[in-house]
Amino acid sequence: MLLMGEVRTGLLQNSGEIPESLCQAVLGLLSGERVRVSRRPIMYAVSPDQLTGVDCRLASASRARVRGVGTVLSRASVTGGRVLQGSSHIRVVRAGSDHRLSWSHYLARPGVVEVFGKVRVPDLVEGFAESGAWNDCLDLGSVSERFMDAVQGSPLLDRKAPFKSARTRLRWVAVSAEREPGHEPGHEPGHEPGQEGPGIRFVLGRDRVRTLRLVLPGGLTPGVVDFCEDLALHDWLLTTLQVIFERAGVGTATRAEVTARLAPAVDHLLHLWMPAARLDDEFTPFWERLERRPGFSRQWLSLVARVRDQIAVNTLALLREAGGW
Repeated sequence: MLLMGEVRTGLLQNSGEIPESLCQAVLGLLSGERVRVSRRPIMYAVSPDQLTGVDCRLASASRARVRGVGTVLSRASVTGGRVLQGSSHIRVVRAGSDHRLSWSHYLARPGVVEVFGKVRVPDLVEGFAESGAWNDCLDLGSVSERFMDAVQGSPLLDRKAPFKSARTRLRWVAVSAEREPGHEPGHEPGHEPGQEGPGIRFVLGRDRVRTLRLVLPGGLTPGVVDFCEDLALHDWLLTTLQVIFERAGVGTATRAEVTARLAPAVDHLLHLWMPAARLDDEFTPFWERLERRPGFSRQWLSLVARVRDQIAVNTLALLREAGGW
């Protein structure tokens, strides 16, 4: 039927970038299994998958009582030794029976949640997108948050972050372009009328919540999770850099203060911008759409230029004052 998940992204609570060995240690706290590491084009470490059993209501736009039973698949990851993510997702399918089965049945299908009764995909998609206001439905964000907190609580981290930052939340849902019974033509989430190619709709909400809706032409593939985590990472980088620049007090603070406030961005963030670097080729068109509108890299490069210009101008002014030019 569909995939849905939530990614939480934030700064790793450590004074500096942690090396590969330390990444493996802090992520290994989640399980005794091996932590996977990729070194190119940037260091990336991801924990073993974790399962959380659930038997609860799923959000639906119609407020229908949709019961889901199964397991949530979660993982934590560290990019560049600096940025931590907690990610949880489920594949929603129709139950093969009209009653709940033993847990062994659901544990044998990791990441799958079975729903009972007559369920419409658009109803679940719309409900999940607004589920942040619901208290009695499956909350994938809280599951992701729990795994982030487990990493942040590691005694191997000094908990001395170089700057203050907030976590962002990306709530995403993906459906196949192949329509199911009950799915009205022309109402695929993520598609605009007359739109060709892959469907994607990315919305910035309040309280650092983002929603993403995808229509996958090739069906539901595991690579969609990597894509959503990559988007969440770069959205956090852009959001955090904007906040740092706003806090720098350009035009009101002294030159030395502005330079000092912008320095953490140069030291810890600017080198991490590599959208789609680790993704399968099938997801390149999605990033291309995001680059056209809203224009992630265009906005990032403009902001980076402003940061570097401010540091250069302020540094020259300080040198002039110190040397009596």
